[in-house]
Order: sequence, then C-alpha cells, then structure tokens
Amino acid sequence: MTSQTETIVRALHARIDTGALNPGDELDEAALAVEFGVSRTPVREALMRIEATGLLRRLPRRGAVLFKPTLEEFLAILEVHAKLEGQAAGLAARRRSVASVQRIDAAVTACATHLADLGETAPDAYYQHNLAFHAAVAEAAGNPFLLDHIKTNARKLMAYYRARYAYAGSIASSVADHRAIAALIAARDSAGAEEAMRRHVQFDQVTALDLLTALG
Repeated sequence: MTSQTETIVRALHARIDTGALNPGDELDEAALAVEFGVSRTPVREALMRIEATGLLRRLPRRGAVLFKPTLEEFLAILEVHAKLEGQAAGLAARRRSVASVQRIDAAVTACATHLADLGETAPDAYYQHNLAFHAAVAEAAGNPFLLDHIKTNARKLMAYYRARYAYAGSIASSVADHRAIAALIAARDSAGAEEAMRRHVQFDQVTALDLLTALG
C-alpha cells in the first residue's frame, strides 16, 4: 500500500515532469498538507526525501525551494547527465529485445507524428513525447539504479530541456536524433548509440546560459 509520503513525492515529481513546478518555485508545507488532506508530518517527510536527491533546497526566510542551478552547477550536472544517458543507450543496444525496440520505436513515432502534425508548435506537448523516448531507452538498459540516477538528474534540468524546444528547429533536430539513436540501438551498435545519445543530451555553454537567462 502506498504511504501518504510516497503519494506526495510522486505527485510533486509529476508536477516537475509536466512543468507545473519549475526551478525557484516555493513549496509550502501547510498549503500542501491542506491540498493532500494530511497532517504536516508526511508532507515534511516527502520534502525531506526530495531534498535528499538535490531537487529541493532550504533557503532562509523562504523555506523549501525547487533547485535552481547556477551556470556552473548546470554545466556540471549536464556533464554527468549526458554520460548517464549515453551509458543507458549503450546498454540498451547491448541488451535490446524485440519488446524494448518496439517501445523505443513507438516513442520515436510519437515524436515524429507531433512534428508532422504540429511542426515546431506546442513545445511542451512535444517534451512529453521526448520524455517517453528517453524513458524507453533508459528502461531498455535494464539497470534500475542507472534509471533512478537519470530520473533525478533529468528533473534538475527538466525545465531547461523543455524551454529548449521553444527554439526554432529544435523539435525537428530532436526527432532526427531520436531516429538515429533508435536505429543504432536496433543494430546493437553500443558504442555508436552511447555517443549519439551523449551528443543529443549535451548543451554547449552558450545554449546553457541562454536557457538559464530565459527562465530567469
């Protein structure tokens, strides 16, 4: 049976994933307790669990605030995240099954359909397809510990990845990358899949600074 604390953790993670919560947003214990119909104890426990992963920070006079990286922190996390995503793609290629390839292909098709139907519009909707693709690849790696690390790091950068798709050409470029990565995984090209995914996830410093500035 899911505990109250776990329910709150999952709900807050989902809000980060969908963009309902963004870097710098404050989380009020009392308001969350009222919203979820619980005492402040499970809310406090949920916030402590999220804080332990680095997704929350306690700031003087502001309380719990969603992690908002500096440029240096952004680049440091991104460097690790790109390697983790690359490793997952490499493992997915080595361990691929018919079912995992089908799931990855379905995610690629959803991304491509968005591009065909909506072009470069609705970037937030496209980002959800993008998340599904990356989740399918990470799950195909068959390593739950790697998957957990990828999810945690991704949530620290998620708002910035989402903002990236508002830039002209970003969705088309993403779809092309996804197709290439999926093909490399299907071909069991572990080294190629790892490098392609690493390059796909990585930003240069100028782009990182643009995204940090755009989100204030």
